[in-house]
Formats: sequence, C-alpha cells, structure tokens
Amino acid sequence: MRLPLPRRLPRRLAASAAALAALLAAVFAAAPPAPAAPPVPAAPTSSAEPAASATVTAGAGFWHTSGRKILDEAGNPVRIAGINWFGFETSNYVAHGLWSRDYRSMIDQMKSLGYNTIRLPYSDDIFKGTTPTSLNTSGGMNADLVGLNSLGVMDKLVDYAGTVGMKVILDRHRPDSGGQSALWYTSSVPESTWLANLKSIAARYAGNSAVVGIDLHNEPHDPACWGCGDQATDWRLAAQRGGEAVLSANSKLLIFVEGVQSFNGSSYWWGGNLQGAGQYPVQLSVAGRVVYSAHDYATSVAQQSWFSDPSFPANMPGIWDKNWGYLFNQNLAPVWVGEFGTTLQSATDQTWLRALVQYLRPTATAGADSFQWTFWSWNPNSGDTGGILNDDWTTVNTVKDGYLASVKSPGFGGGPGGGPGDTQPPSVPGGLAVTGVTASSVSLSWAASTDDTGVTGYEVYRGGSKVASVAGTSYTDGGLGAATAYSYTVRAKDAAGNVSAASAAVTATTSAGGGGSAGCAAAISLNDWGSGLTATVTVTNTGTAATKGWQVVWTWPTGLQISGSWSADVTRGGQTVTARSLAYNGVLAPAASTTFGVQATRTDASAAASATPVCTATS
Repeated sequence: MRLPLPRRLPRRLAASAAALAALLAAVFAAAPPAPAAPPVPAAPTSSAEPAASATVTAGAGFWHTSGRKILDEAGNPVRIAGINWFGFETSNYVAHGLWSRDYRSMIDQMKSLGYNTIRLPYSDDIFKGTTPTSLNTSGGMNADLVGLNSLGVMDKLVDYAGTVGMKVILDRHRPDSGGQSALWYTSSVPESTWLANLKSIAARYAGNSAVVGIDLHNEPHDPACWGCGDQATDWRLAAQRGGEAVLSANSKLLIFVEGVQSFNGSSYWWGGNLQGAGQYPVQLSVAGRVVYSAHDYATSVAQQSWFSDPSFPANMPGIWDKNWGYLFNQNLAPVWVGEFGTTLQSATDQTWLRALVQYLRPTATAGADSFQWTFWSWNPNSGDTGGILNDDWTTVNTVKDGYLASVKSPGFGGGPGGGPGDTQPPSVPGGLAVTGVTASSVSLSWAASTDDTGVTGYEVYRGGSKVASVAGTSYTDGGLGAATAYSYTVRAKDAAGNVSAASAAVTATTSAGGGGSAGCAAAISLNDWGSGLTATVTVTNTGTAATKGWQVVWTWPTGLQISGSWSADVTRGGQTVTARSLAYNGVLAPAASTTFGVQATRTDASAAASATPVCTATS
C-alpha cells in the first residue's frame, strides 16, 4: 500500500550517533588500539535431489520444493525458522554488531535460542571489493576477519553457520548502500549488473550447502507489477531472469521471490502482495526451486486500515489468505515470510504478532508442513521494530523472543508431520449425518477420524466444492436457498497434510421458510487527510434471511484515484466504484454487519469524497 506516511527508510535504525558513540566508547575504552568508532550505520530497509540415507540429520544438504513443502536432500520436510541479521547492505558493508562482539558468539547465540536459518541482506556494492567498517578486532575478537573485504567476511559467517548446523539465505536487499529501490535496477545499477552479481554470488557458494538459496530482491513496490508483461516493470518476469542467472551458476539453490505492492488495484505491504503468483507463477528451467516470500508488519512500521477494523484480529487470516497464504493453502508452493516484526509497544502489535504466529502453524502440531519464516530482526538498531537482542547487543528481549517459541524448529523438522515418510492419510470420517435444517442453513455432524500423527481438522464439501475447514466434528453451512436440496461429504486431514478419502454423502433439503428475504444497507466513514483518504464501509443485513453475498456501489470523481482496498473485491469503471463481497464475508445473518475499506489518492484538490453507497444482497 502506498502509505500516507514515509515508508521503510526510517525502519531498522533508530540508534542516534550519540548513543552509538557512547556504546563504542565503552567497548573500546580499555582495549588496545582499535578501529575508530563507526559512523551511525546507514538505514537498511527493511527436480528432487537423490535420496540420502534415512539416518542423515534433517536439513542436511541442498534443498528443493514439493508442493507447499521444502524438502532436504534426503526428502525430509524442513522448516525455516530463522532471523534477519542486517548490515552488509549498509555503508558499514558488514553485519552489524561486530563492533561489540565476535561473529561466532553471535551465531552461537542465535543457534542456542532455536533459530535455524540466517537471512543475510547485502547490496551490490560488496562486489566492488568494499572494506568493512566498525569491526572490533581488539583482544583477539574477530581476529580471523582482519584484512578481509566484505565478501571475505561473508564467507566466514556462512562457513561458521554451516559448522554449527545453521543455514543461510542470501538477500539481495538493495542495488547500493544508499537505500531501497522499487525496482530491481536503478540508473546506476542496471539489470545487467544485478544478473551478473546474482550469478557471481551463486557461483561463490556452489558446493557449500550452508547456503540454501537467494532472495532475488527486497520489497519490490510500485511501479513494480506482477504479470503485466512490461519487461521494465514486471517483477515476475524479472524474477525468472534472475532465477535463471542463479541456477546457471548453482542449480541446487532455492530461488526466493518476494511479492510486489499492488495487483489489480489491491495494495499491501511492499513485497507482501503475492495475489498474482497463482495466476502468473514464476517458472524456471530447474523444477522444485521456487519459494514465494512475503513481508508483513505491525503498526510500529505503519498504521494500516485492517488494524482498526472492528473485527481485528479475526480479519487478519482472511487478509493473509488473500495476499500470500493461499499459495500454501492450495499446495501451490512453499511460502516464506522473509520479514515480519514489531517493537511490541502497542497492544495492537502484540495481538497482531500473536495472531500471525498462530497462522504460521505451530511446529508441535504441523511440524515442517508449515509456513517458513525469518523474523526481523536480530539487530536491536532497527528503528521501527527493534530486535531480538537488546541495545547492549548481548542480552535477549525474552518477551519478543517468547512470542516465536511455538513456531521455532531448531532441528528443521520436529513435531508431528515433520519427519520423513508420513504419507498415511487419516481414516475416512464416518457417521456423517444431518442434525438440523432451516430455510437458509444445514447443520452436520460426524464421527472423529484416526491417524498415526494426529488429525488436525476436517474439510467440508458441498456438491464437490469445499465450503469450510473446521477443527471439530460438526459444522453449520449458512446462506443457503430455501426449499433446496444440498449434498455433503467430509474429509479428514492430518498434521503432515495428508487428506482422507471422502465420507459417504448425505443430502439435506432446506425448509421452505416464511418468505424471508435478505436486504442490506451500507454506510461510509471517511478519514480524509487532503492529499488522500481511506473510506471504511459498513455493510449491514437489513433483511430477514441470511445473505449469500452483497455488492456496494457509489460514485466518486475521477480526481480520487483508488490505490488500495481490503476485505472486498473493488473495481472501478469511470466514476462508478463497485465493491463485492469475498468468499469469507458474503454470508451475513439478519442484522449482522461486516466492513471493508478503500484507500484513494486525491489528484484534484476539489474532488469531493462524500458518497451515497447503494447496497444490494443475494439470499
């Protein structure tokens, strides 16, 4: 979403020059001659392999994908549960904090806390032979880094991570240390340089299985598009070119592809919008290499409309499903949340992080059949999120780290569904029965299934189409037509993602009802700051029967350009704006309400935002 406040450059580094200088003075006070105190760090922005022995440790070797899972060289499903450690992308040209500690101590601490992967951002500057600054080499600290350029230091960090059993994902974060770019190239760093450097770094780590993949470019955003076909702005096409460059030098690496900002008029966090990937997938010459990556943040980065929605946090799974979760849910590809973070200072952010961690699927129940992730960040000097480390670069923010406990995976697998060879589906649900009908609903129940790793839920199908996923053994299907026959089946699902055969079908006919009908009303509430605005629309069922769906129409002058929307499918033709319900919010019981929102930019100062919405409903 194009935000009404500055986005991302302030994030990551809040430490002032005075604070950093004081810290460095304390560190170096009693030391032998050491490097001068560093400048304030520049702001970072945010085909299957041959099977190995079954006794090989989970995560060993190079990795590949299968459906929504990432598998190691032996075919075991693995979970990335890691941390971002930034600095190589800044004008320090090296991971931050090495002015305070030895790099091995840092990595050992990450490992001890249960993180298994490091995302290591860099800029293309490091291919110019840059010299790291702010390295403390006094008293034997970081002694083996003396005299090395940035890439040489990166080699040391990667090699040591590998020796302690951690993996590394290299993140081409910026074209240069000056700042984040919307596109993968700039006037000073053309696409040819980007491709050549991707190929160079892939070749550098060929044969080193500590490096499992490369994140091609951090946070593409407007004017970057997905599937538009313009070679200059279509990030999906560029990602294919970048991926092929990597694979031409190292065919065993995973290719991590972030989203964009906008797709078909719907906007989200920079790099977080993967709505187009289902329709326009990234296709590479080597199978099993693409992992999609999303970024997601809380209010400490920017206030977004969904945080103030009355249904928050219940609205968040639907938002995540729409923007990136569907790729995992539909078994299209693995999804890695490469960045997410917060200062945790507000109650909203605490609620958001708790909800997101649950959405990512606890390792104890889902094992490695889960969303992949690397938290932002290890560094405490991330201005709008802070880090896992406190400002002393040594002690741990135990509260923040504790939020991540349920989704950590120290051994890459772990938990039911995390081990190899679980292909046994649950037993077929038995005893499916109709327990009640009304003019607009059918209630069902069934007997619990059994499974070797544990049943995690059930999928309910109406006429062959899935209508719900539930944890228990009952479900009420609403928003149905009166005096209509419906057929239902149920399937069980286990922690490894195996799904049972369908149960025996049952048929139910809704009652004729009393002639009730659905109707709806809509009201718009504006938050107008002059150059732009957000409109929150509340839809209420004013009828006597449940809605199956709704549509709201209003007119806006062309001087109000729609730049984003949420919780509705919003389209525009001339001055007419049309918003239609989504699959998860179209059914409203009588008197029930839901909300959706639209963000607009004012290109004409006289453009009035007031509108009279007209709502229609189907029942």
